[in-house]
Amino acid sequence: MPIQLATSPASIARCFDVLRELRPSLASSEDLVARVQQQQSEGFQLAFLEHEEEVVTVAGFRVIHMLVSGLTLYVDDLVTGEKFRSQGHGKTMLDWLIAHARERGCQHFSLDSGTHRQSAHAFYFREGMRISSFHFVLPLKP
Repeated sequence: MPIQLATSPASIARCFDVLRELRPSLASSEDLVARVQQQQSEGFQLAFLEHEEEVVTVAGFRVIHMLVSGLTLYVDDLVTGEKFRSQGHGKTMLDWLIAHARERGCQHFSLDSGTHRQSAHAFYFREGMRISSFHFVLPLKP
């Protein structure tokens, strides 16, 4: 089945179980829908891949202009459900995202990956990606 964009609340909610593996702070599918809809107003898109009518891979991304890289497709979230890994679904999504970036005229494709995700890093290296920088974060509490 081809990769689809989740645009309706129902299609966004279908991505919850897989996306929660990457983002365990998501409280519920309703929380996911609200957050994705807010981000969609800022250019965010949520793509998903199904296998046998089950969502197996999800990617959240946006196309943005950056001083460092020009027009860039930036991937916020990329995850394949644990029971579906090593079956080619992640590669299918990654290839689709890169093709989408090219279609949009992007000069760069980039993503951040948590330091604890060594298996994901091995996959990205196999796909020709390289580490270009460190991402630093400072949580700001109200």
